[in-house]
Amino acid sequence: NVMDGAFFGLALGVASFVTVIPLFVATLTDSTVLIGLIASIHLMGWQLPQLLTAEKVSRLRRYKRMVLLMTLHERWPFLGLAVVAALVPVLGRELSLILTFALLIWQGLGGGLAATPWQTMIAKIMPADWRGTFYGMQSSLANLMSSGGAVLAGAILGSVDSPQDFALCFAIAGVSMGISFLFISSTREPESDASISTTHRDWGTFLRGLKRILRTDGNFRWFVVARILGQTAAVGIAFYTIYAVRAFDMSAETAGLMTGVMMLAQTVANPLLGWLGDRWSHRAMFALGAITAALSAVLALAATGIGWFYPIFALAGLAQATLWTTVMAMTVQFGAERDRPYYIGLSNTLVAPATLFAPIIGGWLADLAGFQATFMLAIVTGALTTLVLMFVVREPRPERASLDVTPVLAPHGTSFGE
Repeated sequence: NVMDGAFFGLALGVASFVTVIPLFVATLTDSTVLIGLIASIHLMGWQLPQLLTAEKVSRLRRYKRMVLLMTLHERWPFLGLAVVAALVPVLGRELSLILTFALLIWQGLGGGLAATPWQTMIAKIMPADWRGTFYGMQSSLANLMSSGGAVLAGAILGSVDSPQDFALCFAIAGVSMGISFLFISSTREPESDASISTTHRDWGTFLRGLKRILRTDGNFRWFVVARILGQTAAVGIAFYTIYAVRAFDMSAETAGLMTGVMMLAQTVANPLLGWLGDRWSHRAMFALGAITAALSAVLALAATGIGWFYPIFALAGLAQATLWTTVMAMTVQFGAERDRPYYIGLSNTLVAPATLFAPIIGGWLADLAGFQATFMLAIVTGALTTLVLMFVVREPRPERASLDVTPVLAPHGTSFGE
């Protein structure tokens, strides 16, 4: 599973949603709105659909088959993009643009549909005190391979004529996704306990069960609040580069170096945060990430030169690591195994609007009152996230969840909603 993440990372480096794909779309349209939508489609596709599969996942005794079926839909679109890029001269710009966005939407939704069964499978097959370490190791190696993929993409884009350069990048990404698929298909998963219900629930029962979780599990409710605040606390990260360019004339070469600093920080922080979370507290690591995001914004406010941005981007990388490694490891601690898909789905789907609107609000504040206002938003929400995590949210433990949460949700000994 670590190698699955590694080759997945390689694919996302050579066909980056931040650089390579936007550059390709820029050859098809001048619309900054469409170009700006690319990263949002990817993120929203991952988060929004997770709740839709929760009911199905909760009735499975093995999750691997659903993971493999769903994850195909987040992998093959890269080969589709390779075909579209190669045929741009034949298809024309307008049709190529339509097909590109159709494939990007398909890829994003495929990731979201695979996310809940995948996270539930990982929570099942990884010992509870190794989950953070696993997510950290997987993310760290994925970051390293992604960096290598980005370098490879740069070399291809600089030496091969367009659009064949993009076609080659997307084809390599597709092959890397195929190798990744071979690794994840090698996962060994035992069948879950026979007490898990296989009874289908209608949508009314399903929604009542979700409401019951939110109404009765106050600790999880505050965790979702912390995630929403934490997503907003990271809003400044999206604007550090453009702020440094406008305020301090940062060159493109220096911007690339800053990106490298941030990715290096993520590579180092991911396994360390995961290991510390497993042995101490994922809640504390999440709070540390929120403080770090706020501190990076404080330094951005105080910056008087380019040199300040090295620690700013390093802190940003650490903060980004917590939003993936720590949050995923902590999310699966809520609920017993039979109810875990609902917790995963709720946690991600409810946070999706913040993922979409936080950068929009940050950009609006920057236009209205300057980047300082955006950074102040990050500082305030970072402080609030830390306070909620340290003084309101309690450390969720799987053994407590199966004893305390499930009886509240299912007083008659059945899964909630039955």
